[in-house]
Amino acid sequence: MATIKRFEDLSVWKLAFDNANLIYELTSKPAFNRDFALRDQIRRAAISVFSNIAEGFERDGNREFVNFLSVAKGSCGEVRAQAMLANRLGYITNDELTFLAERLVQTSHQISGFQKYLRDSQLRGRKFA
Repeated sequence: MATIKRFEDLSVWKLAFDNANLIYELTSKPAFNRDFALRDQIRRAAISVFSNIAEGFERDGNREFVNFLSVAKGSCGEVRAQAMLANRLGYITNDELTFLAERLVQTSHQISGFQKYLRDSQLRGRKFA
């Protein structure tokens, strides 16, 4: 297996980054864009997912990385819950919610798998090399 040297190379980071871009597209619709509280909160939560993956990676230790992944996974759920409210309020369609929710569940599963890998790994991170 190739060694990952940058967080930008992590498939889970790429997926989370793309999810945030999708959130920005959806929240730019006129009705959604006028709900400042929900728009800003769902955007912050989406940003939190890929940001915590990046920050955890840069800490260079598996234990810290697992903690940051936990925060990222929680933010993933937060985005999904807020998307459900946006759907209920008529800001996004059922199809948009389904597409987004599937991507967020996929992201959450990838984060969980990555956490397990890091917990089980004999390597303790770059700072311990």
